[in-house]
Amino acid sequence: MPHLEISDLITATDPHSGARLPVRRGEVVRRLREAGDGRGARIVAGLPADRQDVLDPHAVDRLMISVHTELQRLSEELRIGERLVHVLGPLFEAVRATAPGRLRLVDVGSGLGYAVRWLAAHGSLGPDVELVGVDLDGALVGEADRLARAEGLDCRFVHGNAFDLPEAATVYISTGVLHHFRGADLAEFFRAQAASPALAFCHFDIAATRLAPVGAWVFHRARMRHPLGRHDGVASARRAHTDETLLDAAAAPGIRPLLYEPRGLANPFCTTLRPVIGIRPELEAPLRRAMGRAARRLVGPEQLAGAAR
Repeated sequence: MPHLEISDLITATDPHSGARLPVRRGEVVRRLREAGDGRGARIVAGLPADRQDVLDPHAVDRLMISVHTELQRLSEELRIGERLVHVLGPLFEAVRATAPGRLRLVDVGSGLGYAVRWLAAHGSLGPDVELVGVDLDGALVGEADRLARAEGLDCRFVHGNAFDLPEAATVYISTGVLHHFRGADLAEFFRAQAASPALAFCHFDIAATRLAPVGAWVFHRARMRHPLGRHDGVASARRAHTDETLLDAAAAPGIRPLLYEPRGLANPFCTTLRPVIGIRPELEAPLRRAMGRAARRLVGPEQLAGAAR
């Protein structure tokens, strides 16, 4: 049975226009029941809907903002900002060697913009890097923009498709997004970035270990108040892609795929999120030099295959 996340089902947006689409509560309940997820079906059945059984968009927006606010607390505890800089710092150092001038980081599926806002607040990547968050959920983008203005941060947020922006990204990033893509959609996600002028991408997602669902249950039980957040936290861990799946999907034309801290090089008790990195081939040597000793934990498909034998 597939593991479905409620948050993926209760909102729908036209990927091209950004227009919100109606979602019928009964249809979501049916899909969850067919997936064998009675608990998820009961959670959705309790959400408000109108006489045509269309979920109340305002109630859904409030719920999504609330859940993402709790996820932000989790990101703080897991020190996601520091983990980002540990990889993005050397990555941008390598990029500057070949593309001096103004650089642009685009966070795909930025949600409330925690990653972008953290990077802006700490000035971690330097003044030459423009920070942009993009999401298809207009309510989350609006809240991210409000938070950034309240915090006086130099970053911006855009409602739309990250690959349709008028300005090209130098580096694409995301945190906790990859597991939402399945099958051919995952490979297409990487191909879209390879076909763009971007020089690199760095996507952090849940490490697929046996302990991941247990750890997700503990964290989300302790930190998430709404049943939807608890449900989706465990479902996301169960949907995590293996190292092999990520490297295979990221091997788009013109991209050298690399994985930082793959399963065999990481402590499963400490591993939560780890990044798959894609770079233009000429950037691999500068990236490894910039990472120093940490470059030993950066592996390509051939090293991963050799370790598996």
